[in-house]
Amino acid sequence: MDGILVLIALVALAIPVSIIALFVGQAGLRRRIAALEAGLAMRPDLSATDTFAEVAPHVTPVEPEPRAPAAPNLPPEVAAAEVAAPQPVASSVWNRARKGGAESAEPQTPHEAAAPAPTPAVPAGPSLAARLFGWLSENWVYAVAAASLALAGVFFVQYGIENGLLPPAARVAAALLFGGALVAAGEWLRRRHGDGEEVSTAYLPSVFSGAGIVSIFAAIVAARQMYGLIDETAAFAGLMATAAGAVALGWFSGPLLVVVGLLGAALAPFVVGGNSGAAPWLYGHYLLVLMTGLAVDTVRKWRWLSVLALVLAHLGAGLSMLAGAGVAGHLIFLALSALVTVILSDFALIPKLAGPNLAQFALTRGAGDRPSFPVRLSHGAMLAASLGLLFQTGTEGENMLAFALLAGLAVLVLLWADRAVGLDDLALWPALGLLARMVVEAAGSAEAYWTFTSADLALRAPETAPPMTVSLILGMAVAVGLAAAWRSFRPGALRLGYGLAAVLVAPLTAAGLEFFWQPSRVLGAFPWAVQVVALAALMTALALRYAKVDGGDFRRAAYATLSALSLIALALFLLTTKAALTLALAVLALVAALLDRRFRLPEMGLFVQVAAAVLSWRLVADPGLDWALAAPLGQVVLAFGGTLAALVGAWVVLRPLQRVITLGIVESAVAGLAVVFVNVLISRWLMARGQGDVAGHWQVGVRLLPFLALMAVQLYRAEMGGALRIVRQGLALIAAVCAAGLILLSLTVANPLLQGPWEGGAKVLGPLVLDTLLLAYGLPGLALLALGLRFPPVAGRRLLRLGALGVGALLVLVWTAFEIRRFWQGDVLGVPGVRQEELYSYTVAMLLIGAGLLYQAIARRSSTLRAVAMAVIGLTAAKVFLIDASGLSGLTRVLSFLGLGLSLAGLAWLNRWAGQATRRD
Repeated sequence: MDGILVLIALVALAIPVSIIALFVGQAGLRRRIAALEAGLAMRPDLSATDTFAEVAPHVTPVEPEPRAPAAPNLPPEVAAAEVAAPQPVASSVWNRARKGGAESAEPQTPHEAAAPAPTPAVPAGPSLAARLFGWLSENWVYAVAAASLALAGVFFVQYGIENGLLPPAARVAAALLFGGALVAAGEWLRRRHGDGEEVSTAYLPSVFSGAGIVSIFAAIVAARQMYGLIDETAAFAGLMATAAGAVALGWFSGPLLVVVGLLGAALAPFVVGGNSGAAPWLYGHYLLVLMTGLAVDTVRKWRWLSVLALVLAHLGAGLSMLAGAGVAGHLIFLALSALVTVILSDFALIPKLAGPNLAQFALTRGAGDRPSFPVRLSHGAMLAASLGLLFQTGTEGENMLAFALLAGLAVLVLLWADRAVGLDDLALWPALGLLARMVVEAAGSAEAYWTFTSADLALRAPETAPPMTVSLILGMAVAVGLAAAWRSFRPGALRLGYGLAAVLVAPLTAAGLEFFWQPSRVLGAFPWAVQVVALAALMTALALRYAKVDGGDFRRAAYATLSALSLIALALFLLTTKAALTLALAVLALVAALLDRRFRLPEMGLFVQVAAAVLSWRLVADPGLDWALAAPLGQVVLAFGGTLAALVGAWVVLRPLQRVITLGIVESAVAGLAVVFVNVLISRWLMARGQGDVAGHWQVGVRLLPFLALMAVQLYRAEMGGALRIVRQGLALIAAVCAAGLILLSLTVANPLLQGPWEGGAKVLGPLVLDTLLLAYGLPGLALLALGLRFPPVAGRRLLRLGALGVGALLVLVWTAFEIRRFWQGDVLGVPGVRQEELYSYTVAMLLIGAGLLYQAIARRSSTLRAVAMAVIGLTAAKVFLIDASGLSGLTRVLSFLGLGLSLAGLAWLNRWAGQATRRD
């Protein structure tokens, strides 16, 4: 076994030795090429063709690959230089990075400096990933060498551990010595031969030094995590010194060394391993990795290093948390990583990053200047931290720590980065995270939510104080809102946005807590309502302050006023009845319309639209029709009547302002709620007559009429055109689908003819004709007939017209038949059998219907309607011969067929005359 391990170690050491030998073998070739290039530079009198012919007369020229033509507007000198001397993409990138950053350029010749700058935008070069892979494709051997040397140091430590060759202190010391030797070798090569691409030892100093840094990192982590030779303070000091050394060496040797150092520092805890699990101090280690990459990028402008450091730090911290380093430490790491990124991206304790910010860039839809890289990096770090704080869960205290850190980040950014225009919208991410965390906590039944809801008043012991969880979360939201209000009073382009945030964060938190956490069940309705009213008072104070400082612009004051009114409505919801809350919301909608009319605030239209939707939901769904059918009549009339009056008032107020969308939504709400109100009144009247417990035909009809009315209103409004035409057609389609389902239900399940006498739903109420059959079939059928006749028979309306007329005629026929059966059978239509008088009455009714249709066909000169009339008459004759004749006898049969024959003869003559008149026309 020992022999195999020795063989493996020899093979591992042979790989870097072979690579180094390969580099040395290529050194002579590099020197010869450098000498040849120097000789060419000393012969400026020769052209490129002459020089090539003189130096290499026996080399056959290779046909150059076709290149894309230069931009037509580029100066000829620039285009010629690009065609004559192209540089490899990867090498040019690393040259620029080594000479001072990605923004630096190669020195220009006097001729190039004198050339005018091209006015058109130069096409973007290869992406960052393409440049990185391009460099690796040409210089992959250096990366492999660095990895081999680094692993050699780590495996050396592991070999000593597995075989017990050295005591722990000696193992760590050997790893430190090995890493120091590699760093010393790299520095010796850099000082003696340099580290540029033009020298034979290119990248070798970075390879040796980077591998040495990885070994030193691994040794320090092993000393602390595996052997306990040093305490946390010494481990932090050692890691900090090593990271500082990597930064210093990378400053002179180039980005390759920094990449090696970052990767090694991130992987060292996992490569070395240990039996005691991850320690909390590893979060500090990865925070140090992040700070190292950011510090190098800030000075040398190697932008991708910051992204690499941010990714490595978050991955390492997340894996450490999964390995048992602790949730609280991870939460603190997330918050500190965002702050450290903001500080080091600008290298200023008080950020002063210039604009534009992401909000300004988004408002211009990408047409304005792009935010700088430090601004984008800060947003990325803050977004990553906010997402981590949003979804990380633990104990109750750890979850509340996540809430506090989200609120603290939002407040800190608002107060601390007020001079950085580029970061004006940075607080958006933690503020949204705070609101979302409230929902995620409840949806996942996390510890903080579970502990709070478990202290229900009905379950808690008497004289026991409730938990303060909800109050603490609301207080954090208030702190964020006050910080936003402070920013809104300072000059800046986002003053309106800050004002909106100041009046939204805390009220939205209160509404979310009420909807998801239900604090009234734990705190009691009155204590929770007091907190909501106190928040409304704060919004009122902000409204007064905004009205005082904004002059003639009352938008922010209006926002705060609506926020205060919404909170008052929420408090009323907690303390009052359902009707009072509905009425309060209706009054708020009217107040919003008045504010728009008085101060010309189009934003109020959004509140009116939302209020109309909420009012419709409350009156139809929650508490809805069930409450309206069971509550006292006075409360129902107050809720529906007050809501309709307020919405009509809002419509009257807004009509001169031409708020098209808002007016359309208010119109629809008024029409729909009015029909629902009538529906409720009719239903309550019928229920008072003893039919409240049965879902009969009349109840289906009552529910059908509002949908038919809504469909008719929306179709009528859609005929007017305008911006809401498609919306109104969509609403009409939804109402038509609901109405079709109810019509099918009334003809099948709720059909009184199909229900036996033992089923109460079969009983018809009211006097003949003016009864529940009229409500269930007659009125819907007549409404559909009127709707079909309303539309002209033109293309695009023909199908709608025929559908309405057909369904309407069917319902009217059913109503007529049911009225005839009730006349002969009584109030229960489902009794078995058919009387002869009833059967003959159907025949007479069918003849009258056929005659009426034929009259309409003649009056309208309609051949289609005439064909329908004759079909009805033919169906009547068939009924008489096939059904009625079997029940007739004697003189009754003679008189019946005599009357039928005379009627049919007269109708046939009339039909022939109508046909001739139609042909003559």
